[in-house]
Amino acid sequence: MIDCNYLVEILTPKNTDGIIDKASANQFAERYYRVIEHGMGLSVPDNPMGQPRHSFLEMIERAGLPVVPQRTVMNLNTFHSKEELDELLKIAANLGIEYLLVVRGDGGPLLPKLAPKSIGASKSVVTSIDLMRYINREYAEVFTTGAAFNQYNTMSLESERLKLKIEAGAKFVITQPAIGKDAQVDALFRFDMPVVVEAWMSKNIDLFMKSIRSQRQRLGKGFDPLINLRMLHKAYPQSCIYLSMLGFKQSWKAVLPKL
Repeated sequence: MIDCNYLVEILTPKNTDGIIDKASANQFAERYYRVIEHGMGLSVPDNPMGQPRHSFLEMIERAGLPVVPQRTVMNLNTFHSKEELDELLKIAANLGIEYLLVVRGDGGPLLPKLAPKSIGASKSVVTSIDLMRYINREYAEVFTTGAAFNQYNTMSLESERLKLKIEAGAKFVITQPAIGKDAQVDALFRFDMPVVVEAWMSKNIDLFMKSIRSQRQRLGKGFDPLINLRMLHKAYPQSCIYLSMLGFKQSWKAVLPKL
């Protein structure tokens, strides 16, 4: 499966007019190369928070970036037209990208919605399960699809959703940001599949709360992301850790124990 101790989340530049400015493209490329050169993996979100951004595949083409299949996770959500979805999947396959994190995603007025009938779904809104079924049906043995898991939701409901995702072809799971050892995360290991545990690497607690969209978790002002990362390594020593909000101006060797 994913061959690295850390997966670093990198955002592509915002797409306001369809043009990628040189400075933004260069910054993305610099961050991309830095992650690869440190032996870590990359995870690139698909229009996070409903904000239109240039696609990961656009950035690869624009900057001529090398693809490391064993350490690359491309995120894909349901807010694409059918034509755009298939084009993205074909390009990803041609580039040798293997791992896809399939999520419903954050919609918005500037993003199209995937029509359920276009991928053989029966409900009025396409779910991540529908999208995963489509990918594993139409692109069998091309991609390894993974699922997101929100440990802050009701466990019984989220577990049932995960079972459906596994039936649809999910081969790995990535959690929401975890705070130390978490019983809900612990329960994932019974599904006998790789569990990537997310670590929140910023002290911005308000953004954390917005990210997880939960009333269950409450953090005080004393939250220290580095202490929490060490706690996660201790609790889940065999798991790849997903690093969200990792700063690019700091020395990573000083803050990442498994680097």
